[in-house]
Amino acid sequence: MNDTQREKVQEALDRFEIEVPSWGFANTGTRFGKFLQPAAASTIEEKLSDAGQVHAMTGCCPSVAVHVLWDFPNGLEDTHGVSRIAAKHNVRIGSINPNMFQDQIYKHGSLGNPDEQVRRAALDHMIECVSISHATDSRDISLWFADGSNYPGSQHIRKRRHWFIDGLQELHSHLDPGQRMLVEYKPFEPAFYHTDIADWGMALLMARAAGPQAKVLVDLGHHYQAQNIEQIVAWLLAEGMLGGFHFNDRRYADDDLTLGSIDPYQLFRIFHEISYWEWETDGQADIAYMIDQSHNLKGKIEAMIQSVCRAQELYAKSMLVDHDKLAAAQTACDLVEAEECLQEAFATDVKPAILEWRKSRNVPANPLTAFRSGGYLERVTAERSERNMAAVSSYA
Repeated sequence: MNDTQREKVQEALDRFEIEVPSWGFANTGTRFGKFLQPAAASTIEEKLSDAGQVHAMTGCCPSVAVHVLWDFPNGLEDTHGVSRIAAKHNVRIGSINPNMFQDQIYKHGSLGNPDEQVRRAALDHMIECVSISHATDSRDISLWFADGSNYPGSQHIRKRRHWFIDGLQELHSHLDPGQRMLVEYKPFEPAFYHTDIADWGMALLMARAAGPQAKVLVDLGHHYQAQNIEQIVAWLLAEGMLGGFHFNDRRYADDDLTLGSIDPYQLFRIFHEISYWEWETDGQADIAYMIDQSHNLKGKIEAMIQSVCRAQELYAKSMLVDHDKLAAAQTACDLVEAEECLQEAFATDVKPAILEWRKSRNVPANPLTAFRSGGYLERVTAERSERNMAAVSSYA
């Protein structure tokens, strides 16, 4: 790596921030069950403390995404206390995630429910989430809906679409000028016949119908096998509608595996599409990067540090693509040369440049090693183990 490349990597790392999720530090599992961990966080204070460790080790995770029902059980009453706790641990509250899938009333959907009272309850909850975002100085409201149906003919698909648009438009009217609502999509699960917002095109249409402060959120796990996610990213960039990501990795469906554990080249290609767009437009894409993983087997803080470091590495690699050379090769339809532009950047060892960046920012040279030797995990394991392991017998 030459000096120009090294400088480019370090400039990129200076602007790269990635949000961690509060629920990624708690005991979570699969639809089949959970394997509880002695050090898992239960309270919002514990989650923010763990998130603070990830930020201290990596230097690029200053914000924490929160789930309102899990982290703000009393709604607006909790906002000032939670913000103080976040500041105590050197992080801030990031995206606000409403919960429209856990309550029993959502058995047949939330904004798409045929029952007007249920739709109203879901909308009121989301409006409260906007109020929480105001109180915590959070910009983004992340919206994922489990709405759909399992059997043909059991729901009126076009009516549900109409109800969704009405609800999202009303929610949009509660946003402050600088805020955004990010509409997420998922092709299936828990609905297996039809999902109300099943793909990026539906999310795009919903966001456009909602209003100018609505964008699309792309979750890497929410796609069919072999889908070309970077093409979706390129289209959303071209349409000015890419708002954010939920990063994870997947083997089959929405597995929420550790970022980069299955296909690191995919994330590199996604980052490249963004950097290529920025090079062509001489602009800066306004994209919220966030991890959305539930670590059922790996240690939660270690898995998060792993993911963040992998994201930094792949982001740095994507900055090394020679765009002038690539553009010329594409114009000439020189297939080999064009692909080599990506392959060479992906194969470049960026770790020395990242190490220099960490030293200059007083971040541990090896974040995972530093965390393991810091004593934090041993301390919180001792503090939380009895409570977490007591839950094993009750869960069994």
